[in-house]
Amino acid sequence: MAKKPERKRHIQLTLDQARRPIGHGGWRPGAGRPRTRKGVSHDAREPVSADHPQHVTVRLVDGLPSVRNRKLVAELRQCIAKAHRANFRTIEFNIEANHMHFIIEASDNKARGRGVQGLKTRLARCVNRYLGRTGKVFADRYHARTLKTPREVRLALRYVLNNARHHGIDLGRDWIDPSSSAAWFDGWKEPIKPDAWWKRELLAEPSPVAKATVWLLRVGWRRHGAIAFDEVPGRQPR
Repeated sequence: MAKKPERKRHIQLTLDQARRPIGHGGWRPGAGRPRTRKGVSHDAREPVSADHPQHVTVRLVDGLPSVRNRKLVAELRQCIAKAHRANFRTIEFNIEANHMHFIIEASDNKARGRGVQGLKTRLARCVNRYLGRTGKVFADRYHARTLKTPREVRLALRYVLNNARHHGIDLGRDWIDPSSSAAWFDGWKEPIKPDAWWKRELLAEPSPVAKATVWLLRVGWRRHGAIAFDEVPGRQPR
């Protein structure tokens, strides 16, 4: 009588052991979306407190020309002014070549989300109209950081208002950034000198930003001293 062939034992493979290229589609090393892309985390955002201002940063898509253009910035200021809501307000801003900074107040997460989205929509339409283009203007999600202490608020105000100096632009001790809300900021150590036509022009315009309502932005940060025109973010105040 012929001997029955011995049955082959089946061994359960781990997922990694089972993953091997078969040459006809399916899994293969390096397949799928690249994992090297850097951007804003999609983790759940920290809950917003109405008493804490937020530092919001939005970045433009690659390939756009600089939006730090005097005529375009003037139009973007109007967009910022029109985006205020009872539960969402822009208190300070700075428009750089490929990104923008905002200090905002929002009553809660929903107000911040809808407020920032509405602001971005207005700004994007303005940029596209000015450049005569269509398509996406802002990349990724916005980045938001909650400011919880007077010192954090002062550092954020200095960073936003003097961000051009942080990027290496320095036109003198009394220079203020015309692409920011510096002309309407009331926390400078000295009065703004109307010694240039563009300063006089800005000072004559109505403020595009809202007045602060939360204690940290109205009073708290001032405990650490007013801000000098020539303070460079990232360095100790002089």
